[in-house]
Amino acid sequence: MSRLLLALLGSAALLAPAAPAADAADAPISKADRAAHEGYLILDTHLDTPEHFARQGWSMVDRHAVTMDGTEVDLPRMNEGGLDGGFFVIYTTQGALTAEGYRGARDFALNRATEIREMVAAHADKFELAYTADDAARINKSGKKFVFQSIENSWPMGEDLTLMQTFHATGVRLAGPVHFKNNQFADSSTDKPIWHGFSPLGLRWLAEANRLGIVIDVSHASDDVVDQAVLLSKVPIIASHSGAKAVFDHPRNLDDVRLKKIADAGGVICINSVYLKATPTSPERKAAFEAIGKAPDSETASEAEIVAFLKKKAVIDARYPPIRASFEDFMGSLLHTLKLVGPEYVGIGADWDGGGGVVGFEDVADLPKVTARLKAAGYTDADLSAIWGGNVLRVMKQAQDYAKTAAK
Repeated sequence: MSRLLLALLGSAALLAPAAPAADAADAPISKADRAAHEGYLILDTHLDTPEHFARQGWSMVDRHAVTMDGTEVDLPRMNEGGLDGGFFVIYTTQGALTAEGYRGARDFALNRATEIREMVAAHADKFELAYTADDAARINKSGKKFVFQSIENSWPMGEDLTLMQTFHATGVRLAGPVHFKNNQFADSSTDKPIWHGFSPLGLRWLAEANRLGIVIDVSHASDDVVDQAVLLSKVPIIASHSGAKAVFDHPRNLDDVRLKKIADAGGVICINSVYLKATPTSPERKAAFEAIGKAPDSETASEAEIVAFLKKKAVIDARYPPIRASFEDFMGSLLHTLKLVGPEYVGIGADWDGGGGVVGFEDVADLPKVTARLKAAGYTDADLSAIWGGNVLRVMKQAQDYAKTAAK
C-alpha cells in the first residue's frame, strides 16, 4: 500500500474535522519570529513527497491542500513555511527476501530515484539536486530549493552492495537499512528480532555506506541496530524521523539511552510528528472504512478516484472523528529531546507525506510555528540555525570528509 493511503487510513486522519488545538498552535506568528525563521536554512530530513511525483495531474509547483488530496508538501507551501529543501525519500514497501523480490524492489527504487531527478529537471528554475553539505547553502542563495535524496529501507539493494554505489551516483546521501519488517540487512524496531542487530551482510552495508560518504539513518531500526551503528560507524549517524519514547512508549520511538548514545557520538535525532500519543480506532470507524472498500492506489489511480475516496473518508471522519495528536504533542517530543541532548544534536524530520501531520501542524506551511515556540522557550538564533539544518549538514560533511580520507 502506498504511503498516501497508509496516511489516509492511519491515525494521522487526514480530512478530520478540526479538533480544539492548543493556543500556541493557533497563535499568529509575530513579525520578529517569522523574520528569524526566514533567516535560517530550513531543512527537513524526511520528505515522502516523491510518492506523488507520478500521480496523474499532480505537480510539485502547484498549490495543493491536505484536505483535498492528502498531500503536505509542494512548492507554494514550502515557500509559505520557509522550507528551503531536504531529503526526498526513495521508499520501498518491504517484500520478499528472494531474488525475484530484490529485482522488483531494485527496479522500483531506481525508478523512484529517476522520478525525483525528473521533477527537478522539469522545474530547474525552482529546484536543484544537492550532493554535498555545501550545496544546500549555495542552492539556497541562488533562490532555488535544494533536493537531497535518501533511501528508506535498503531492501532494494538485495545482496548486491554494488547497488549502494549506483544509488550514490544518483544522488543518495542518506540511507536506512530497514523499515517496518526485518530484512536481509537488519532487524526492525517493529518486528521480532532475527539478527539481534545487523546481519553479516548488514555490517558490510554499514561499512560501504561509510566508504561512500552516505550518512546512516537508524529510524525504524531496532535498539540493537542503533547500538551497533553508533559503535561501528566511522562517522556520526542520524535518526531522520524518530521521536522520544519517554513522551510516548512506542517501538518506533527512541528511549533516552539511545537518544544520548546518538548525541554523544556526534549524531542527530530528527523529531517526527507521528507516534506521539495513543490514537486507537473505534470499532464503528473501522467498520465504516471496511464498508467503503479498498482505497485506490495513489500510484495507479486517477486523481478523480483518489478525490472520490477522500470525500467518502471525510464523511466517516465527521461521523466517527479520529483521535489525533496535536502540535503540543509534537513539541513535547522535540522539547524533551532538546533538554536531554542539547540543541547541537537535534533536527526536524516530521515525516511529511509519510504519515506525519497533527492537529495544528498540518503541512509544511506550518513550520514557522516551531520556530516561534522554540524562541519562546528561550532557544537562541544559533540554536535554531543548528536545529533547522546546521546539525544535519555537519554530519553530512563529516561523512563526506571521511569518505575522501578513506579513498586516499
